[in-house]
Amino acid sequence: MNPFLKEYKKILWQLCFAWFFILMLTITLKYSSFDSNVAFLQIKQTEVNSIPPYLFIFYMHVCSGIFSLLAGFTQFNNRILTNKKGVHKVMGKLYVVIVLLLAAPSGFFIGLFANGGLYAKISFVVLAVLWFYFTLKAFLEIKKRNILMHKKWMLRSFALAFSAITLRLWKVILVYLFHPAPMDVYQVIAWLGWVPNLLVIEYYIFKTQNK
Repeated sequence: MNPFLKEYKKILWQLCFAWFFILMLTITLKYSSFDSNVAFLQIKQTEVNSIPPYLFIFYMHVCSGIFSLLAGFTQFNNRILTNKKGVHKVMGKLYVVIVLLLAAPSGFFIGLFANGGLYAKISFVVLAVLWFYFTLKAFLEIKKRNILMHKKWMLRSFALAFSAITLRLWKVILVYLFHPAPMDVYQVIAWLGWVPNLLVIEYYIFKTQNK
C-alpha cells in the first residue's frame, strides 16, 4: 500500500474514533448528576426501585466504559507505540484494570436485567464474559512477552469495548429505517452491537497473519 494512503487511512480512523468518542462522552455526561431517573434510567425504574445495587452498578458501568474506550484507543496508536512506550504501558494497565474490575463485571450484572427479553439478556451476558476473557488473555500474553498474541487478544477485547458505540449506531439505523417496537430493537441490537465487530476483527487478524 502507498505509504501516503496508509497514513491517510490511519488519520481518518483516528478522526472517526475521536468523533465517536465525543458522541459517547456527550451521552455519558447526561448521567453526570447521578440521578436515578435520567436518560436510559427512565425506563429502568423497576430495577432501580427493586434491586438495591442496580443504580450503583449501572453508574459503575457507565463511568468505567467511557474510560475503557479512551484507554483502549491508545493501545493501537502507532505514534504512541513507537515514541511513547511508557504511555502505552500505563494506559494498557489502566484499560485492563478498568475492564476486569469494573466495566465487564458491571456489564454482566446489568446484562441480567437487559431490555428485550431472554435473547437480549443472553447477548449482553455473553458480551461481558467474552470482554473479560479477551482482556485477561491479552494481559497474560504480554506478561509472557508474547507481543503478537497480546495484540490479537487486545484487538478482540477492544472490538467488544467498541460495541458501546456500534450498538447505538445500529439502534439509530434500525429505528430510522424500520420503526420497530422498542423492545424488538433491543433484541436485535443486543447482538448487532458486538458480533459484527468481532467478525471484522477476526477477519483482520486472519488477513494480517497470512500476509
